[in-house]
Amino acid sequence: MLIKPHKKLNVWKKSINLITEIYKITKSFPRYEQFGITAQMRKSSLSVASNIAEGAARQTKKEFIQFLHMAQGSLSELDTQLEVANNLRYLNKKDINELSSFLTEIDKMITGLIKNLKKP
Repeated sequence: MLIKPHKKLNVWKKSINLITEIYKITKSFPRYEQFGITAQMRKSSLSVASNIAEGAARQTKKEFIQFLHMAQGSLSELDTQLEVANNLRYLNKKDINELSSFLTEIDKMITGLIKNLKKP
């Protein structure tokens, strides 16, 4: 069986873990937020892993890098949504700290991958 290239990437694996955590945490959000911040946070987290996967499947490094930048954009969206959820008191201090660390770690991994891909 052929293993897709993205499945070999630690950053993709880490982003799958992020999605899982976001889904678990947003389960406790108010029901009236189901189509609001809950949906947005889930979409943003899914977008991170999806862009990494799509980029890894592209033909050129330049295309891959473009998708990695989009993944970083989705991380920034998620960071903003975490701030809003925190302001609304949907998250406790422990969750916000853990998720913020998670985002920072993934962002650093993506930055490292971009730098590596830019090497001649």
